[in-house]
Amino acid sequence: MQDMLDYRVEALTAEEHAREREVHGSLTQSTRELIDAVLRATLPDGELDEIRGEIDKLSARLRSNQLPGPFGISVTPEGTVRAHGNAVVGLRNAVAPPVQVEKDSSGKAWADVTLGAAYEGPPGMVHGGVSALLLDQLCGEAASAGGSPGMTGQLTLNYRRPTPLGPIHLEAHIARVDGIKTWVEGSIADADGVTIECEGLFILPRWAREAVERSSTVPIFE
Repeated sequence: MQDMLDYRVEALTAEEHAREREVHGSLTQSTRELIDAVLRATLPDGELDEIRGEIDKLSARLRSNQLPGPFGISVTPEGTVRAHGNAVVGLRNAVAPPVQVEKDSSGKAWADVTLGAAYEGPPGMVHGGVSALLLDQLCGEAASAGGSPGMTGQLTLNYRRPTPLGPIHLEAHIARVDGIKTWVEGSIADADGVTIECEGLFILPRWAREAVERSSTVPIFE
């Protein structure tokens, strides 16, 4: 489990970090638009073949200089977390909606996000697995915000009704803490009210506890 402790410290200035968010964030957003456009395109087959060729050339250009593996997690000297590969909040991940999470030290987290065609399960509805993904992230954020971080040990969802594609509201809060275990409750709602409720159990793993004992710093969970 030692590898789970590894994260990079990137010596980025505030200006460099802002520039990164501008350039990579814009590129990723354009890629999200591409995903949506490909999904809903009705162009003739010949034109789609031409577009595929153009996309392949761009992919090859991007692959000419890239990381050897996943992005992982890094931090700046000021403590800014760069979890750019995260499937929910990642700046560089076009699969991520992304969710812009707000949180406070009382152990609460919340976010508003609009889910488009790429997140569809039943016709016009959000895929149930996508809902679980979003709630897992948000509950983890709430646990960390309240000073009781951990990794997901259990996540139980109650699907009260289908969640329509479009704007939704996410929220989560710490329900109770018992040592290394933190229980968090969360929900997804649309304009008509709650669609999904959940309870998550987050556990600070042994390798993280050992890291705390060595350095008094809790490893980053994002």
